[in-house]
Amino acid sequence: MKRLRSVPDRLLHTSRRRAALASLAARPRPWRVLVVCNGNIFRSPFAAAVLRRTLGSPGIQVDSAGFIGPGRRAPPDAVAAATKHGIDLSTHRSQLVTAQLVRAADLIVVMDAIQRRIICERFGRARRDVVLLGDLDPERVTSRAIEDPVEQGVDVCERVYVRIERCAGELVRVLGRLRSERRA
Repeated sequence: MKRLRSVPDRLLHTSRRRAALASLAARPRPWRVLVVCNGNIFRSPFAAAVLRRTLGSPGIQVDSAGFIGPGRRAPPDAVAAATKHGIDLSTHRSQLVTAQLVRAADLIVVMDAIQRRIICERFGRARRDVVLLGDLDPERVTSRAIEDPVEQGVDVCERVYVRIERCAGELVRVLGRLRSERRA
């Protein structure tokens, strides 16, 4: 059954990837990027740290947030897996997605389509301002969403972090080619 549910994502990935890359290429370089996941303890803090490290531009601010539980630490599995990638999540504390964070962001990166819908509906952002990180994956995928590794162990965290790095690399590649335009 699970295999059948992944068929649309596998079949549509190439066109979704092309559309996501074209949408990113059509916009000016973002100066503030917000990375969002459910709890802001696994995926979004790791993705934000990877983006900060690889963007290499002090002019781009990258934040992360989630929909639940502010002030929580990254779990030991997340910290251990992130360390293998040169990322330190030991001091991370989760923060809630707020209207102020969403409004301030030029680009919002989410882990699944539900999160995109919530950002658009609850905070009034246009779909073009919200990218699904998994849509940027240069490899064949079975799921559009970036898997949530909560309570699944360090091996799942490691697999998820490898995919996040791959997708973030694509995002950085596109952002590096965008023109710089300051917002008024």
